[in-house]
Amino acid sequence: MKKLLFFATAVALIFFDGLLHAQAPTLGTAANFALFSTNGAVSNTGLSHITGNVGTNNGSSTNFGNVDGVMHDADGTTAIAAADLTIAYNQLNAAIPNYFPAPLLGNGQTLTAGTYAIGQTASLNNTLTLDGGGNANSVFIFQIKGAFSSGAGAKVLLTNGALACNVFWKIEGLVDLATNTSLKGTVVANNAAIVLNTGVNIEGRALSTTGAVTVAGVTVATPVGCGSPVLTGPLAPQLNSVACYTIFSGNGAVTNTGVSFVTGDIGSNLGLTTGYQAVNVTGTIHPNPDTSTAQCAADLNNVYTYLNTLPTDIELLYPAAFGQDLVLTPHTYLLNAATVLNGNVILNAQNNPNAVFVIKINGALSTSTYASVVLTNGAQAKNVFWKIDGATSLNDYSKFKGTVVGNNGAVIVNTGVNIEGRVLTTSGAVSTVGINAQMTAGCNKLSTISYNMENNMAKFYPNPFSTILNVSTDKMEGNSVLGIYNAVGSKVLETTLSKKTTAIPVKLPAGVYFYQLTGKNGQQQKGKLISKP
Repeated sequence: MKKLLFFATAVALIFFDGLLHAQAPTLGTAANFALFSTNGAVSNTGLSHITGNVGTNNGSSTNFGNVDGVMHDADGTTAIAAADLTIAYNQLNAAIPNYFPAPLLGNGQTLTAGTYAIGQTASLNNTLTLDGGGNANSVFIFQIKGAFSSGAGAKVLLTNGALACNVFWKIEGLVDLATNTSLKGTVVANNAAIVLNTGVNIEGRALSTTGAVTVAGVTVATPVGCGSPVLTGPLAPQLNSVACYTIFSGNGAVTNTGVSFVTGDIGSNLGLTTGYQAVNVTGTIHPNPDTSTAQCAADLNNVYTYLNTLPTDIELLYPAAFGQDLVLTPHTYLLNAATVLNGNVILNAQNNPNAVFVIKINGALSTSTYASVVLTNGAQAKNVFWKIDGATSLNDYSKFKGTVVGNNGAVIVNTGVNIEGRVLTTSGAVSTVGINAQMTAGCNKLSTISYNMENNMAKFYPNPFSTILNVSTDKMEGNSVLGIYNAVGSKVLETTLSKKTTAIPVKLPAGVYFYQLTGKNGQQQKGKLISKP
């Protein structure tokens, strides 16, 4: 009898524990959407950054630029998502509340995990902190029986293990988030519209069972974790001999003007390679085609074929507006026309250092001046590949990451461009003008070289400089010799550094310069300096 009573008590405790602790709903395929309506238009104005699918099951999605996801309007995917959203809504609606807060949330308030019921219109002001209590599985559900709004700049913070993927807002009315609101979690509006104003940032989703979803210059990203798949991207191509080349053409001249610093081999399999100074190249310059360039040309064709035939995960629909702080995650992307990289494109590996990014461009690629490819959350240049069917032009002072595989197109790398990767073409001339290019890991014969371009033995500051250039050589032994060259390769300054930190008076015209620092034991560091008026 005692054993039976003990068993019954244990079962009861487990049952009531489930009632007392909020349970996350099952979103199903709706989890793949950052913005969605079962019945209503989904529209955008301004420049919004969306990570996740966008769509509606009855209506249209309009005025979105490049989205890191797939656009779906009234198709099989939206039909399933609509059904899944109904299930998730019903689960949220059926959750048994254990807290009944006042309708004004925030103002420094801290809440622990649980289900919170507010029987009227509610709002969020200033800061609301959700405390996970050290439990990454803690779930927060807000049941609001009315409209929900926020004050400008209101924000939800997560602490002690709380995750955005475990936060849910079930709203029975209009959702209107004011300018620069920062929200965590999945919003499910029932029979009501959702309005996200300029600067709103949601780590989560904005989903409506019936109602328009309207956004204006916002950032919305589906959350990571809680069983969501870890994005790995496609398998990287096998580079083979291509791995040892930083600059290469299978059929075309390879030329340089000015002072360029290159780590990796340089060559062409059908054309001359000229203008590179051996002292500035860590690797082999192949002035004429040879057996090495022949093998590289064959391997490069294989790499191109592999990249070209990879199935596309996401098509970016506006190639001429590529960049503009667009965030991409590990996938194979397609831009189906000539593409212009304006400003920054951000590659987010979501803390997976092995994640691979492939960007396929069916047309030429050009960049704006000072354009950048930015790697975040573990992304590595060695895992980034650009397949270009056309010419490639990297404009002045761009910072580019990854291996460019051009096909039947010339490559122009302009003044001051910094490359962590490779620029290669199956056929077409390659020209560089005073650049800094360093191949990523993969070449066995250069395996002793550090591929981290930021891991320098000496520091130069300020850069840009005006009349004083400071050089710190803490990691170099003995005296070092510093040479500074202008864009056409003429030496404009040479000095010996005998102190750990040296302030060098300089009077140079405004422009881009290149330095070579040689240590006592022959170690070298090369880089770019900018003189300002």
